[in-house]
Amino acid sequence: MARFIFITGGVVSSLGKGLASAALGSLLQARGFTVRLRKLDPYLNVDPGTMSPFEHGEVFVTDDGAETDLDLGHYERFTGVAARATDSVSSGRIYSNVLEKERRGDYLGKTIQVIPHVTNEIKDFIRIGEDEVDFMLCEIGGTVGDIEGLPFFEAIRQFAQEKPRGECIFMHLTLLPYIKASGELKTKPTQHSVKELRSIGLAPDILVCRSEMPIPQKERDKLALFCNVRPEAVIAAQDLNSIYEAPLAYHREGMDQAVLDAFGISPAPKPDLSRWEDVSDRIFNAEGEVKVAIVGKYTQLEDAYKSIAEALTHGGMANRVKVNVEWVDAEIFDSEDAAPYLEGFHAILVPGGFGERGTEGKIKAAEFARTRKIPYLGICLGMQMAVIEAARNVANLADAGSEEFDHEAGKKRFTPVVYHLKEWVQGNATVTRRVEDAKGGTMRLGSYTAHLKEGSKVAGIYGASVIEERHRHRYEVDIKYRDKLEDKGLIFSGMSPDGRLPEIVEWADHPWFIGVQFHPELKSKPFAPHPLFADFVRAAVETSRLV
Repeated sequence: MARFIFITGGVVSSLGKGLASAALGSLLQARGFTVRLRKLDPYLNVDPGTMSPFEHGEVFVTDDGAETDLDLGHYERFTGVAARATDSVSSGRIYSNVLEKERRGDYLGKTIQVIPHVTNEIKDFIRIGEDEVDFMLCEIGGTVGDIEGLPFFEAIRQFAQEKPRGECIFMHLTLLPYIKASGELKTKPTQHSVKELRSIGLAPDILVCRSEMPIPQKERDKLALFCNVRPEAVIAAQDLNSIYEAPLAYHREGMDQAVLDAFGISPAPKPDLSRWEDVSDRIFNAEGEVKVAIVGKYTQLEDAYKSIAEALTHGGMANRVKVNVEWVDAEIFDSEDAAPYLEGFHAILVPGGFGERGTEGKIKAAEFARTRKIPYLGICLGMQMAVIEAARNVANLADAGSEEFDHEAGKKRFTPVVYHLKEWVQGNATVTRRVEDAKGGTMRLGSYTAHLKEGSKVAGIYGASVIEERHRHRYEVDIKYRDKLEDKGLIFSGMSPDGRLPEIVEWADHPWFIGVQFHPELKSKPFAPHPLFADFVRAAVETSRLV
């Protein structure tokens, strides 16, 4: 049976609970334990799938097709453990489950209340897979004191009470603000946060304190005294130059030892940190630099492309170079020449997205990369825009477009090179969708197989003929235009097993121009960079040497 670690936050949001959880998971793995991490989010959306990237950042997709919080990406990148649908839940999902049970009559006519029905549902979720690992790390979204988080805090209080003593601990992450005028780190916000936590029946075993400055011993002792934790369980989390420093930094602070002490695990297995020492060496001892432009529509919020940014970092590590990413708003050159904005970059990446805004700019970015022989990686919508660019400018389909933007063909005549996917095969079943269906969870989601063309560039990059990658999209490139495009040199080098859905395209006469319908960034890790990103950065390095 698993031991449970509940991670809560206080003072302010966005302190890095997800990163702390992921780093702790990796440290426990380094000591030989198995782990699973999950996220409990208090918002009322059933999942983040219909939320704007400006609201929530990236939507991370699991192999089994769940649309989840971006923290699950951190969990996977740091531990290598593939997340599942059962590793993410929101208040919306919990309440939806409870109401479905009430409608079915599962509660035998009882009055449905937050306690016990909602809290029981949360506890049932936490228990899933508890016999599979040594440690289950559960992060509670938001901060203590948030009204929507109260059912989750009450549920984990009950859960810990119901478990045998010593099977659950609580880790609380807070902020120590630095007051420049007085030159002091202030502990009072953390004291109040812990007081709030204790008022709802939870007492932290470990304090993780974010700060800009080192925490003097005097302040550590003060926190231990007033927050009722052991001095060695006050863990400093100073700002880092790279998130991949976190495992080594937390280990130096004694986080993993504090956790094992809290569980009474002695003697503690010695950690093997060689993986993270190699990661750190590759980050801080780069042997060159490349400039990569990410041409997107959510560039004001970098979290919207979190996995892509991290996968590029991983690709840089694979080639021992630093990848300098610049975010380019595709809308800027919707109606302008792209060249002034894209000259000087060693590679161009066009990511996914939804809606028409910025698409003409993405098409121009694809044209610039194709004609200037600059390495190009198009992901999801980025692949579709590359195909539309090829159809318009090479295959003489001047009115090529997408049904995503041109729903009413009667008002605007166009050639639907990209169309709304209405039917596809998933496993042994056929999935059907209509344009008017509800938006949540209705895309082609999760892991699907692709067959690669023998002798193609992607087959060489993967070193395989069959691959599995994660998807999140409603629209597909129409294969009816395949022959016309391949005659002009755009090769359909990856297809679904039934041969109906294009998965990968590449230009035969280009040094490195690949578009993929899936999201390879979701499977990249610092110690196992995704082959597409590793080779994309390699191509960028080659370009930099020619400049």
